[in-house]
This record gives sequence, C-alpha cells and structure tokens, in this order.
Amino acid sequence: MEPVTSLPGDQALQPEVQEYPSLMKRYQSLFIDFLFALFCMFGVVALLDKFGDIPGWVRFAAFIFLWAVYEPLCTALGCTLGNYLMGIRVRQFNNTSKRINIFQAYLRWLIKLVLGWLSFLAIHSNPQKRAFHDLVAGSVMITAK
Repeated sequence: MEPVTSLPGDQALQPEVQEYPSLMKRYQSLFIDFLFALFCMFGVVALLDKFGDIPGWVRFAAFIFLWAVYEPLCTALGCTLGNYLMGIRVRQFNNTSKRINIFQAYLRWLIKLVLGWLSFLAIHSNPQKRAFHDLVAGSVMITAK
C-alpha cells in the first residue's frame, strides 16, 4: 500500500500556484490610475472654482493630496481602481495573502516615482516579476483570484 500524500479534492495539501501579472497588465493598471487621478484633479479644480478666489496653496495641497495619497492609501487598504479593473493586487512578498502596510505602500510609491519606468526593468530578472519598487518595499504584484 502506497502512502497517501493528499486526497482528491483536498486543496489544503496542494501547494497554491501564484500567478504574476505581465508588464503590459501593470502598465495598463498604471495608465488607468493616472487617468482616474487626472479626472479627480479636474473635478477638484472645478469644485474649488465654485468657491471663488481660492489661495494657491489650497490648490497645491489638493494636487499633492491626490497624487501622494491615492495610490499608497488604496494599495495599503486593498487596491487602486487600475489594479481592480486589471485584476491585479499588491501583496506582501513573504505572505501573498496579506496586503502591504502603509509604510511599505509609501516606500513603494516613492521608489516608483523616483525611478519611473526604470523601476520596471527588474521584472524580467526574477521569477515573481518584481519591479525595483517591489524589491525595495518587500511587495509583489499578483493576479487576483
């Protein structure tokens, strides 16, 4: 009699195969997020114009809030609109069932902002398709299930 390592239908004993999104899917998600933030920016400008003469610092603060809060906060809480529509999520590298924390999200965003598209060059050099900003932040982009 041979030892039984797993029973049919027993998913707990089967290792989960993780899928990692392509560079194209990641760029599409980024583009959707850019358009969404731009759309929100126009909405905020239109709203501020209704209040008359608004100081420049208020407009600047609204601009910074949109660009510096949207992606990190949404990433830490779940996903951005682009991630949702493309079916991808940012998770902790060591445990893909857990979201990254707000510190990791800001670190990831800052590295991506500084390096730009260069950050994505690392995707082809590792099996998990992690960009430089993922490597630094301890995150990984996965396909949502």
